Amino acid sequence: MPDKPRYKIPTEDRLTRSAVHYLERYASSAANLRKVLERKVLKACMAHERDPGEFSALIDAVVEKCCQSGLVNDLAYAETKTAGLRRRGGSRRKIEAKLSAKGVDRDIIRTVLNNDGQDDLSAAFIFARRRRLGPFRTDDKDRRDKDMAALCRAGFSYDVARRVIEATKEDLRAHEART
Repeated sequence: MPDKPRYKIPTEDRLTRSAVHYLERYASSAANLRKVLERKVLKACMAHERDPGEFSALIDAVVEKCCQSGLVNDLAYAETKTAGLRRRGGSRRKIEAKLSAKGVDRDIIRTVLNNDGQDDLSAAFIFARRRRLGPFRTDDKDRRDKDMAALCRAGFSYDVARRVIEATKEDLRAHEART
């Protein structure tokens, strides 16, 4: 059985390499990168029985260095994440929740969503098509309440959910023409 992993004491150089390695694989906000580095430092501190607070200045320096070099840009991250979630039928509420969970500032979230070209109704049609809800359902047509609940759980308002579920063939054609 292999030994436990041997963690090294964090230095600015090691934390910088870890941050760059993480950012090569994933897009991230500054707050999320900070959380990733804090977890790494916590594991090393637990192995060496040291206080994680000793390394907070190092973490701040590494995150600041990544922001200044352009590796981390909260606005670009929010725009990219919003575009991806909208393509998959994400509602405004869901996008706000996901971005705030990643530590993006509320003002940036508001700016990105206000500049977003898509509204919740068209996102709800995309979501309904992906999940085969309402007018996109091919089998059991009498599942209206369950389809409405699925749309509401996805963050869409009751009014938007009702408009999608009760959409006619003309509404679907109009929606297809807009997209």
